Amino acid sequence: MHNFSVYAFLVFAVSCSFVSCTAKTFAKESVQKNVIIQQAETDSEMEKLDSVLAGMSDRFKADVKISDKNAFLKDLKVILDEDKKSNPEDLSLFSLIDKKHFVGKDYVPANLIHLENNEFYKVNKNSLSLRPEAYNALTELAKAACKDGVKLTISSTYRSYEYQDNLFNYWVSVDGLEEAERESARPGTSQHQLGCALDFAPVDDAFAQTEEGKWVYKNAGTYGWSLSFPQNYEDVTGYRWESWHFRYIGVNACNFQKKYFADVQQFMIEFIDEWKKS
Repeated sequence: MHNFSVYAFLVFAVSCSFVSCTAKTFAKESVQKNVIIQQAETDSEMEKLDSVLAGMSDRFKADVKISDKNAFLKDLKVILDEDKKSNPEDLSLFSLIDKKHFVGKDYVPANLIHLENNEFYKVNKNSLSLRPEAYNALTELAKAACKDGVKLTISSTYRSYEYQDNLFNYWVSVDGLEEAERESARPGTSQHQLGCALDFAPVDDAFAQTEEGKWVYKNAGTYGWSLSFPQNYEDVTGYRWESWHFRYIGVNACNFQKKYFADVQQFMIEFIDEWKKS
């Protein structure tokens, strides 16, 4: 009986050892398989990145330099993951809207919030509104400005398709079609229709030299606001320099734009659009 117990114990021990070895082998093979899958995904994304970059404009290629593509892809994932969390009723904060890319005349952002004069900023119209994330970011931007002794004035925010149509036709009547095309969007092509763009006052080149303008240029990105139409990029954006026009894209996207896209919003938005379509 004693010998049988010893034999049974040995059999049990060998069985446990076999099971343990089998489990370790399975775990090792599983890890190796995951590594292979992850590497394949990385290789695929790298190929996609090279393909998208190859298809960008000559000006883009001249200005945009990505030295560490692995780091770039990691940062890009953060931006795209944030974008997925946006309100599905709204267009993406990174929607490409310009002279070639349109928004339908019926599009109105969901849950627009009305802007009113308050302790942090002023409005020079009582018909202004922004989508919630832009509204909240404006409040944070304005609070920070007030702490530095600067009070911002907002001149324009969301515009409907019809409003933009009337505005564009007005500028055509004032400046002629050629000049109007440089400084006013046709209906359906204005960032303002997205509900996340605004104009600071004064709506004039002089804004950049005001105390407010200098503060905004220095601090806007910290609160997720990006200059849409920078100086010397009319061939890229389609519009002359508008020192007063900013678009909310989020803090991480502002950093991403500055790190990889020569701090040019249009380059980043065009890239993201192509990436999503590829």
